Amino acid sequence: MNLSACENGAWSSHHWGWWRGPGMEKLERVILGTKAAQQHPEEVRSLWQTCRELMFSLEPRLRHLGLGKEGITTYFSGDCTMEDAKLAQDFLDSQNLSAYNTRLFKGVSQDGKPCYEVRLASVLGMEPALHSEMTSKLKSYEFRGSHFQVTRGDYAPILQKVVEHLEKAKAYAANSQQEQMLAQYIESFTQGSIEAHKRGSRFWIQDKGPIVESYIGFIESYRDPFGSRGEFEGFVAMVNKAMSAKFECLVASAEQLLKELPWPPAFEKDKFLTPDFTSLDVLTFSGSGIPAGINIPNYDDLRQTDGFKNVSLGNVLAVAYATQREKLTFLEEEDKDLYIRWKGPSFDVQVGLHELLGHGSGKLFVQDEKGAFNFDQETVINPETGEQIQSWYRSGETWDSKFSTIASSYEECRAESVGLYLCLNRQVLEIFGFEGADAEDVIYVNWLNMVRAGLLALEFYTPETSSWRQAHMQARFVILRVLLEAGEGLVTVTPTTGADGRPDAQVRLDRNKIRPVGKPALERFLRKLQVLKSTGDVAGGRALYEGYAAVTDASPECFLTLRDTVLLRKESRKLIVQPNTRLEGSEVQLLEYEASAAGLIRSFSERFPEDGPELEEVLTQLATADARFWKSPSEAPSGQA
Repeated sequence: MNLSACENGAWSSHHWGWWRGPGMEKLERVILGTKAAQQHPEEVRSLWQTCRELMFSLEPRLRHLGLGKEGITTYFSGDCTMEDAKLAQDFLDSQNLSAYNTRLFKGVSQDGKPCYEVRLASVLGMEPALHSEMTSKLKSYEFRGSHFQVTRGDYAPILQKVVEHLEKAKAYAANSQQEQMLAQYIESFTQGSIEAHKRGSRFWIQDKGPIVESYIGFIESYRDPFGSRGEFEGFVAMVNKAMSAKFECLVASAEQLLKELPWPPAFEKDKFLTPDFTSLDVLTFSGSGIPAGINIPNYDDLRQTDGFKNVSLGNVLAVAYATQREKLTFLEEEDKDLYIRWKGPSFDVQVGLHELLGHGSGKLFVQDEKGAFNFDQETVINPETGEQIQSWYRSGETWDSKFSTIASSYEECRAESVGLYLCLNRQVLEIFGFEGADAEDVIYVNWLNMVRAGLLALEFYTPETSSWRQAHMQARFVILRVLLEAGEGLVTVTPTTGADGRPDAQVRLDRNKIRPVGKPALERFLRKLQVLKSTGDVAGGRALYEGYAAVTDASPECFLTLRDTVLLRKESRKLIVQPNTRLEGSEVQLLEYEASAAGLIRSFSERFPEDGPELEEVLTQLATADARFWKSPSEAPSGQA
């Protein structure tokens, strides 16, 4: 029986509940009967034995990301808890080491004390390197009664491949900024140095308006349960000149628009550093997901002093947010046509504001290593308390390290709220070409989309652990809660019964109350978010954010019950098929694939035609070498639990 990989995937998904007993045996016969298994019997059988139980396990811990008994992650060994993560973060802060390119492995030393290996991703291992800023960090430490060992060499064979290709790319650098940027990336991935990546990012920020844009590194921390470690990702994209022209106009108006945000000037950056803002069409984006927009780099110190770049990914928006009328859930019939017409244009506005003036706004109050403050302690007043500033960030502390588990979602919520708040501004809408009735429709659909997204977000909430699995979704649910709290009929979510007789729900937004009710509510919420972020008030920030993010069955909304309805009515998740490129002599060929599961798999399988088998072998070796860290104590070899 020869089924394609696509058919195997579809078959496995369709028979998800068959994995025990005879169902598993049938699935095994299908997999071991494929062409791949016939050509590579030992490899396929070994891979199947490794993943068969885990792939279809319904054990709660294996169903979502988390630490210890709460979930699974490979950023930490399986025995690490949230307390271990907090201790490790404090250690890293004390040594001025970033967590972005690290993993943490826990053990017990001979004296019975906990011992932790902080492993940096790099080409080089523990061998000394001349003139390396990292060499002095690679040693043993004692910290709060525990042993810490800083090592490097994680993912060395893969990063060696990255470095080899970055070396080749230097020959095609368009200017000195790109050349120095690539040199620093190479230094970063070779040595395991985040400081080198920061230097490379500075040159990247200075490289204004390239036709082909790219970025690479340990970037987003969404998938780290603690919120500090970055996922390795990279992209290459081309500028969409027409949409970029609108974003350039938005950038030109940014300093004036920042003054419209609902916090005092002292809580805004001392100087607005004019960023690049381009609309890009993605050629390839490597990572666990493809975003609609990006504001990078994520390093707080660079964002405060050097600036950042904003990117809107136009062809991702066009595909990911396309909606068929018959699949539109939870909206009134009279809203559906309006929603379909204006969802795309309104989302362009939202992404622009979210990235440029959401992520790009706000100041962190910092005391540096010399004890100097970047704000006036005597004159700056907390608008929420009427008192002088009582808390701030110390040297070595960052937004991610301080707010940890809520940092990503909190920041996405702040940026989304800025987008909703400023889309009411006439000047913004005119920049995007909307006036009169069209402008009002854009506002309405943007707010309606956010409210609906808040309801849809419940799919990503796990009741068993009272946890959220996706930062943006949690953020949108929080905004829904804020707007519901505003009252006066601004937003209502009503359980209903669908035409099929099954549970359904309906979201209503009163467009006449967006300005008089919605805007003041968002204004109060945004000010609190920014003040708590600026002052590093973790306790206050957690109380505010986790309060709104709580999912209960309290009336009138009964969100836990609504979650069941959301799952019942959910649309199939979209898959994005990316093209590949191939060099034929001096010509670059673009290889495109059909929009199907088969096309997606072909795209992956043909991505590395020259060294695919080698990469597959390396990945298998790396996974095997570390597998012991995620085995249960009964499975682990003696001395390795």
